[in-house]
Amino acid sequence: MATLEQATGQGQSVGQARPARRMPLSAILTKVAGYIAMVVVVLLIGMPLLWLLSAAFKETSEIYIVPATWIPREPTIQNFPRAWNAAPFAQYYVNTTIVTVVSVLGKLVMGATTAYALVMLRFPCKNVIFALILGALMIPPQVVVVPNYLLFADLGLINTYTGLILPHIPTAVGTFLLRQAFLALPREILDAARVDGAGHMRTLWTVMLPLSMPVLVTFGLLSTQDVWNDFLWPLVITNTANMRTLPIGISFLLDGEGNTQWGVVMAGALYVITPLLVVFLWAQRHIVEGIAAGAVKG
Repeated sequence: MATLEQATGQGQSVGQARPARRMPLSAILTKVAGYIAMVVVVLLIGMPLLWLLSAAFKETSEIYIVPATWIPREPTIQNFPRAWNAAPFAQYYVNTTIVTVVSVLGKLVMGATTAYALVMLRFPCKNVIFALILGALMIPPQVVVVPNYLLFADLGLINTYTGLILPHIPTAVGTFLLRQAFLALPREILDAARVDGAGHMRTLWTVMLPLSMPVLVTFGLLSTQDVWNDFLWPLVITNTANMRTLPIGISFLLDGEGNTQWGVVMAGALYVITPLLVVFLWAQRHIVEGIAAGAVKG
């Protein structure tokens, strides 16, 4: 018994004397480099936003002061009513919201159903069709502006919500992302749904889309940003002020003679980006929840 206690005591003394493991120098340098990179990225992204927010509360004379002041010396909120009254922003909000909501919903439905067909259905030339969809990713949107305008002019859709919305709905990016997400789903779950008598639509809406929620929300966020910030197509397809959208509204705040009130322009820019920031914060939470749920299910 004494021998066992002595051995135990010797073991504890040896364990206490064992030095703590030190992190390798390479790991420390990698971590420091990572933090430095994050700080640089935050500064590159955050400083323009900080300047925009600061300039929105400045008079124009203070914006031109050198060296620049990040905190307004004499803050003012007059730029916001000036921007709101300089253009019909209330109507622009309505137009942009309608176009964005309908377009994003159309993108999600179009992308999900097309991706499902490419993954779950058998039909001739499926790989060729998918290759053509991938080829559409290489075509800049500006290239099809004139053909789309001529087509919509022939259909009588100039200066209409339909003309604003329809070009946004076909989505090669959404089809590609959701196809890849559907291919990564466990085949056993899809076979179980088929055994339970689920048809194509039920399998898509109740099985595949919930399991692909992170990709679905991410694509919805990217689509929202794309449609909300679109400037060229609304400028081309509309010809009256009551059908314009928010990005065009900001252009009305610019003075072609060089007398632009930049504080008013920055206040108008805040009108445009604030809803997107709210949507991003909401979508980010759902993306994290979806990823965590997928990890637990896996």
